Amino acid sequence: MMNPSKDGDRYILHDPVKMPKASGFLWNENMMLHATCQGYVTAQFMQPEPAKYSHPPLMEAKTFLLPEPSYYAHHPGRFVYVKDEESAQVFSAPYAPVHRRPDVFSFAVGKQDLTWQTECNGIEITMRLELPRTEPHELWTITVTNKTGDARRISVYPYFTVGYMSWMNQGGAYNPELQAVVCSSVTPYQKYHDYAKVKTYKDKSFLLAYALPDAWETCQQRFEGEGGIGMPESILQPALPCGECHYEMPVAVLQYRLALHAGESQQMRFVFGPAKDERAIADIKTRYADGFEAARAEYGGYLAQCAPAVQVQTPDPDLDNYINHWLPRQAFFHGMTNRLSSDPQTRNYIQDAMGMTYVKPEVGRSAFLFALSQQKRSGAMPDGILLYPEAELKFINQVPHSDHCVWLPICMAAYLAETADHGLLDEKVPFCDSDERLTVKQHMDLAVDWLIDDRDERGLNYIRQGDWNDPMNAVGYQGKGVSGWLTMGTAYAASAWADILADTGKNDEAAHYRAQAEEINRIINAYFWDGDWYARGITDDGVRFGVKEDDEGRIYLNSQSWGILCGAADAQKKARLMKAVEEQLESPYGAEMLAPAYTNMREDIGRLTQKYPGVTENGSVYNHASAFYIYALYLAGEEDHAYRLLRRMLPGADQADILRRGQLPVFIPNYYRGAYRQLPDVAGRSSHLFCTGTISWVYRIVVEGLFGVKGVGEGLEINPKLPSHWDRVSIIRRFRGTQIRIKAERRQDAKEIEVFCNGKPLRDRVLKDIREGESYEVLVVLPQSSVEGKGEDI
Repeated sequence: MMNPSKDGDRYILHDPVKMPKASGFLWNENMMLHATCQGYVTAQFMQPEPAKYSHPPLMEAKTFLLPEPSYYAHHPGRFVYVKDEESAQVFSAPYAPVHRRPDVFSFAVGKQDLTWQTECNGIEITMRLELPRTEPHELWTITVTNKTGDARRISVYPYFTVGYMSWMNQGGAYNPELQAVVCSSVTPYQKYHDYAKVKTYKDKSFLLAYALPDAWETCQQRFEGEGGIGMPESILQPALPCGECHYEMPVAVLQYRLALHAGESQQMRFVFGPAKDERAIADIKTRYADGFEAARAEYGGYLAQCAPAVQVQTPDPDLDNYINHWLPRQAFFHGMTNRLSSDPQTRNYIQDAMGMTYVKPEVGRSAFLFALSQQKRSGAMPDGILLYPEAELKFINQVPHSDHCVWLPICMAAYLAETADHGLLDEKVPFCDSDERLTVKQHMDLAVDWLIDDRDERGLNYIRQGDWNDPMNAVGYQGKGVSGWLTMGTAYAASAWADILADTGKNDEAAHYRAQAEEINRIINAYFWDGDWYARGITDDGVRFGVKEDDEGRIYLNSQSWGILCGAADAQKKARLMKAVEEQLESPYGAEMLAPAYTNMREDIGRLTQKYPGVTENGSVYNHASAFYIYALYLAGEEDHAYRLLRRMLPGADQADILRRGQLPVFIPNYYRGAYRQLPDVAGRSSHLFCTGTISWVYRIVVEGLFGVKGVGEGLEINPKLPSHWDRVSIIRRFRGTQIRIKAERRQDAKEIEVFCNGKPLRDRVLKDIREGESYEVLVVLPQSSVEGKGEDI
């Protein structure tokens, strides 16, 4: 059903029905696109706010992707109808909307393109989708091949959804000079002053053809007739009507009559996307006339900027494939596009910057500086980072959250470990509400001090209308509720900042923040330890939740993860809470966010409890939260346990698990369905959301935890934390201008970990004085594990 290519950079699905939502995504600097194996596509571009050029049949909110999307007959897509002119039989490629089972099918997700191959009755349609480097254009190559031994007469109809563009003004027509269907609209607006923005928008959607069509249609209703999208009436006629669309729902469909000899192929190229006007479309036509190959090379160069921190070979080839090919790609996407938002949430922006540390650190560096420039003089960080001067905080960023300062020292610690760029701390940065310019170090002091000060009389951090958990909006809206997780986050942030200060010789300041962290940890244990795990918070009414007395939401994962990370949990507490997590939260698909999932609104917690059980924050396997826990397990020395949960983040390694999740292992999604003990029949389904803060943490887990190749001030610390059933691994570590080749193997005669570089022992396991361009061959000798087989459950 599914297999990766030999070089590991492409996954191929051979059935369009068993995993109908299997998908891949492409992006460039101004757009991103998500396409399924059946041909449904969701695409968005920036102008400078998010916009669409291929719409659903009804007006919609400005949302890019929803969890577990439903695909329906008129969902936007890119299809090719094929009609045999002699038998009048019709099929469509890739699969929808005719839904005729093909004789041969493949959907290949590559790092640089998506391809579909569909064969019915000896006619093969190959569709290849690529993007240019910067422009919001889809570059399509469609190849039609007669696979039979006889001549065939067929009509081929490329069909590109335009959909409901505007209630104000929409229409479409074929422009023979451009050789393109051009659909026009006016973005709806109410206030006169908005016209100044609207008039600059790219409100035309065009399908540009480099092969002259025989006929076309631009009105969706006239194209479909009574047959609907599954069997349009126009296709059953000798030629499409060649009509125009006047305040009706537009479509871009072309007809090509082909006479193919036995074995003959014909190739057609198309450009689909938005444009300001016909002049712009004419320029696009000229640019790509012989420019598909150049665009491909330029886009390949763009992706090549992503320089993965590690390349590995382990006993788990499927995990290798993800780490080597897809993890850096997903991290690069997040850091380069800001998830195609003009006001990314501050926590997302900073964590995505951490992920860029491992693939393009200069982008991460710039992001830290840019985020700090929007800090208030008080030390508070905003709920969202405004990426251009006229941008505004929207949606969730209009709700006050209390966690954004937490991420600065925690994520910057990863950047500094990787780069040793301590000069960053001396850079001067402004504030959003003051002309004063202070150093990054001073900004960071203010951020950590703000967290320490933003506590009640007990020393617990206020939650307001949410912390990292967005929909926990009723716990503290009266100004009294507190967050157990955020109090732990404050302690962890203070500790992380203390470590950075100590590394730069500021020992007195480091001691101050360590003392603050220790005092906060004492308070955490006094108010949140529930005997076997940590509570999640205390409401405005003084009610602790996430405790044994709760019938629903009895235990939350984040409180346990961060109880370890911040140092509040001693050895006994760690053992107890890990046992509780294993018994109550772990599932075959990973660790759930909370359990049992809520089934009714709890008004003192908020809209989190209104979400469907096992979906998003209400008890799903929310991979971002799972990553925190896995990272904590590696810090706690629980290598097998950590690996077991890390491996469950990725679909596979068998076909049954991939089918259950319904997703190809080319990205880690935002979540998998949870509530495994309550709703086992649907647990494990993928959300198919590829935008997630999980990715940066998985990269950090891989570098610092699993393979133990973490940067320190003096060089590279080498301390692999391999699962007990792995006997050997090979690692190529890109680090500070050079590549370090590392082999780790278990030996029966080894008593402890030993590290050798170019044949010489490294007694403290740190490779020092690394010089750019030099060659380093490292051997790590590990003792045989005393735990046989543990960690193999994947």
